[in-house]
Amino acid sequence: MRILVLGGSTESSDLSRRLAADGRFEVVLSLAGRTRNPGAQPVPLRSGGFGGVDGLVAWLREHRTEAVIDATHPFAARMSAHAVAACRQLDVPLASIDRPAWLRQPGDDWLGVASAAEAVTALGAVPRRVLLTMGRLELGAFAAAPQHHYVARMIDAPGDVALPPDLRVLLARGPFDEAAEAALLDDEKIDVIVSKNSGGGAAYGKIVAARQRGLRVIMIARPHKPRGTLLANPVDAMAWLERGLHQNVSRSPRGV
Repeated sequence: MRILVLGGSTESSDLSRRLAADGRFEVVLSLAGRTRNPGAQPVPLRSGGFGGVDGLVAWLREHRTEAVIDATHPFAARMSAHAVAACRQLDVPLASIDRPAWLRQPGDDWLGVASAAEAVTALGAVPRRVLLTMGRLELGAFAAAPQHHYVARMIDAPGDVALPPDLRVLLARGPFDEAAEAALLDDEKIDVIVSKNSGGGAAYGKIVAARQRGLRVIMIARPHKPRGTLLANPVDAMAWLERGLHQNVSRSPRGV
């Protein structure tokens, strides 16, 4: 069974390992290409966009793809929309792994915003020490608030993105445990964290450490993400594909 996995999440890496160990599936893992040096993968890898819906349709046709798993990052809404449209056009089964968002817990001091630009406004005028845990492409928004000291943690160096003047970049790849996050917050004397609500366990340590210290988290909400058949995790994705080997998988994407 020929499978395209749209990746960019811990779930896509987990699913790729499971599929690589099962000879019944022929898998290609697609990454958007925003991370310059992605981790090694056990299946064939393609990097970069498809060229919109039409490009994805052409690729699926050329490779005679029989099913698509959308395991993109929770904020990759455009790719998910393209997948829904392309799979609907070709009548290719599509399933989407939807990682649950983090929920506010007792003791959390969260301020919800809709974008990085709103997060900049929420930081206020008084200079603060800010931990930014997001991709390099969002850093430019914070140049509009140069009064703050920023510590930005990311996988790749920001490159030619416009940056705030008082910025320290930490290059690191998760997961990050609670003890390491607590040490980072203390060592850098962080006052406030700006984070996307990515969900999952790999980056949750900073939320726990902030809760313990009474620090505010400016939480960027997820965008609406079109999806196919809803799956909770890679185990469910394997079961969905298993059923597809023996019966017709539902051909009507839901949640669009």
